[in-house]
Amino acid sequence: MTREQLQRIMESPENEHLEFKEAKASFEFEELVQYSVALANEGGGRMVLGVTNKQPRKIVGSQAFQDLERTKLGLMERLHLRIDTEALELPEGRVVVFQVPPRPIGMPIQYKGAYWMRSGESLVPMTPDQLKRIFDESGPDFSAEIVKNATFADLNPEAIARFREMWKRKSDNSALQSVSDVQLLTDAELLVDSAITYGALILFGTGKALGRHLAQAEVVFEYRSSEASVLFQQRKEFREGFFLFDDELWKTINLRNDVQHYQEGLFVWDIKTFNEKVVREAILNAVSHRDYRLSGSVFIRQYPKKIEIVSPGGFPPGITPANILLRQSPRNRRIAEAFARCGLVERSGQGADRMFEESIKESKPRPDFTGTDDYQVSVTLEGEVQNPRFLTFLQHVTQEGFGPFTTQDFLVLDSVQREEPVPPALKDRLGFLKARGIVELTGRGRGVKPILSRRFYAFLGKKGVYTRKRGLDRETNKALLLQHIQHYRQEGSRLQDLKQVLPQLTHDQIQKLMRELKDDGKVHMIGTTNSARWFPGSLQDAIAPKAT
Repeated sequence: MTREQLQRIMESPENEHLEFKEAKASFEFEELVQYSVALANEGGGRMVLGVTNKQPRKIVGSQAFQDLERTKLGLMERLHLRIDTEALELPEGRVVVFQVPPRPIGMPIQYKGAYWMRSGESLVPMTPDQLKRIFDESGPDFSAEIVKNATFADLNPEAIARFREMWKRKSDNSALQSVSDVQLLTDAELLVDSAITYGALILFGTGKALGRHLAQAEVVFEYRSSEASVLFQQRKEFREGFFLFDDELWKTINLRNDVQHYQEGLFVWDIKTFNEKVVREAILNAVSHRDYRLSGSVFIRQYPKKIEIVSPGGFPPGITPANILLRQSPRNRRIAEAFARCGLVERSGQGADRMFEESIKESKPRPDFTGTDDYQVSVTLEGEVQNPRFLTFLQHVTQEGFGPFTTQDFLVLDSVQREEPVPPALKDRLGFLKARGIVELTGRGRGVKPILSRRFYAFLGKKGVYTRKRGLDRETNKALLLQHIQHYRQEGSRLQDLKQVLPQLTHDQIQKLMRELKDDGKVHMIGTTNSARWFPGSLQDAIAPKAT
């Protein structure tokens, strides 16, 4: 960990993933164990010793746990967790960082008879309701259960053949070509002792077999010419193995996929309203994460500029719209793993990151889960490009070799260009983007605000907008006020004069800046109310006798 990384952590708010303790002289090992348990139970995080808890945080140094290797082994012995440890020797003192991994899905960690969590500055046992939610995370995998009275004849050979080819290509394993269908599905954990699982039925089943064993495993597509229309212009029902209809479903959507044309200088863009990667990922998520124990189909509703996908059952336990990019918990793990084996998804249980990243790269709204509740997952994919200039800028910086960027980087850039707060969990990416000249930070302390860099506005031909945004920087504003006061040091500056320097600011904002300059000893005021005038330097300096 570098000094800059530590500084970013210190500027972050203390939350369920971050704990600060001064621990100047020492820190009890048992307390460290309990805090590690609490952090793991709350999704993992960092514990930092040698730093004050309250903002603005300061490094005070800690002498605790001089033998970090021994401490690490002690934590492993008690908790069976691999906790990374690191000590930074800085001029201000020694800082010790413990990186605690998250608990396994569905498995809270216990220590000395309690499942610990944090509550304010205290450690308390988890409540029964909280524990139940965790235990429910790893509920039975429906896709691994056996289908009674199902036989291999209920599976479509064409669907299996397509899965085989995709798996062989993804794994570069030519041996998959020669194994039997039974062995192939056994290796994919879709057969158990030659018995058909629901996962195999959902992926490869014939229409008749699904109608007989699992009629709700159906995807219904509808096209409507407007959002106000109650009638659909087209409807298709897909009740067969997924590997039999997924391409046909996309082709149906793509029939009404208009192209949006944009040009910015030398950049020419033809962007389809619906990105194939995003739509396919959303469909894969609906198929692998829906609750098949509930009646009802997956519904896909296409409109000219958006697509809505609704699937039965809420998010899997532990997943929320806020953490969907950070935590993964596939409800039907056998299906998710089959998709991962054949390359339809990057990793088992993941895919939301691709949806967000591709949407941002095309300057479209992020996938919206607003309609999700305990009974359904609803995702809306808006297809209209929002800011073509931001789109071209992303392409420009990528071509210049500033990447590669992570999904988190794209999320940060999207928040900055929309002038929205950067999510706390992503603030550590600002340093990376700043170092590459893509974002700049204005202000200081809690008033720090990221903006897109001068490079961005120069690329857009909007250098004046950049100057205006920099002018909103608190420190820049204070420098302008101070410059004016120093220029008129003889007669002093009235508040109404200062308001002319920064006409975009209110009376109260000007006064607040002047108070900060006064507290820093850079200006002083003589007089009261409307007759008051501001002069450079502190009042003490102004009245001190001159040396002769």
